[in-house]
Amino acid sequence: MPSSLASQKAPLFIVLNAASGISDSAQTRQTIASVLNRAGRAHHVFEAGAGQNLAAVAQRAVAQARAAGGIVVAAGGDGTINTVAQALLGSGLTFGVLPQGTFNYFSREHGIPADTEAALQLLLDGEVRPVQVGRVNDRVFLVNASLGLYPALLENREEWKRQLGRSRLVAFWAGLLTLLREHRRLTLDIEHGGARRTVRTVTLFVGNNRLQLEQLGVPEASDLARGRLAGITLRPTGKLAMLWLLVRGALGRLGDADRVVNFSFRTLNLTSRRRRHIKVATDGEVAWMNTPLHFEALPNALNLIVPRGPTA
Repeated sequence: MPSSLASQKAPLFIVLNAASGISDSAQTRQTIASVLNRAGRAHHVFEAGAGQNLAAVAQRAVAQARAAGGIVVAAGGDGTINTVAQALLGSGLTFGVLPQGTFNYFSREHGIPADTEAALQLLLDGEVRPVQVGRVNDRVFLVNASLGLYPALLENREEWKRQLGRSRLVAFWAGLLTLLREHRRLTLDIEHGGARRTVRTVTLFVGNNRLQLEQLGVPEASDLARGRLAGITLRPTGKLAMLWLLVRGALGRLGDADRVVNFSFRTLNLTSRRRRHIKVATDGEVAWMNTPLHFEALPNALNLIVPRGPTA
């Protein structure tokens, strides 16, 4: 059941990724201090700059919040929010978000405003609701996890962002150029729902964000509310067909394309016939993982601060 924060005065432990998104971290800190000092709310900012270990900073914030009975807040994009959620999972502490990224899928799905001052006000008078996360092996994901083509797209996108800056236009062109390259096909043995099958695909995409899935036109988006994750595979295809899939995704019609296979699941086990290690992207961060991979939905795993009302 939701619980109101209006009468609570728990201190806020804010993890600020100074390298995240397009926001000015100094301005963000100033806004945080202004709003929370005016409200008389105790808070501590843990800033992670370029080259610092964000995961270690998040773990330190969680440890101090646990000792003080506080609330942990992530200030950054989806990758930053993921890192803080990873440190927070299983602690029972309340989680807040100050969106600072480019896409902000997690915060948008749950009605958290992109404006920093408005998001801070939500931390003061919102309500707490349990939300679902996904997990692959020991890694949490809030928005999506993937292997194959999509991690390659993300790596190329980051390279373009380093050269041209962060924007949705840069992300689009990086994705377009990635699709025009040759891609290695994956042969995966997938088991879920008591059935086992072999899949040949260029990518496996697992979604945990209703907003993103609805934008793509994936009908399994509605299954997330029932404690499931949405899976998407693309049958091997040529470059022109890949471009057509990109167009269909932009139009919100990816789910009914001939080369796309959609399904939903609570747990899924995956092995690769040729690879013991495989690149996996979780909320935009790419890392090598050992196979087999175990995907699972974790309903009600995080206690998130959201706007008051019947829906988040």
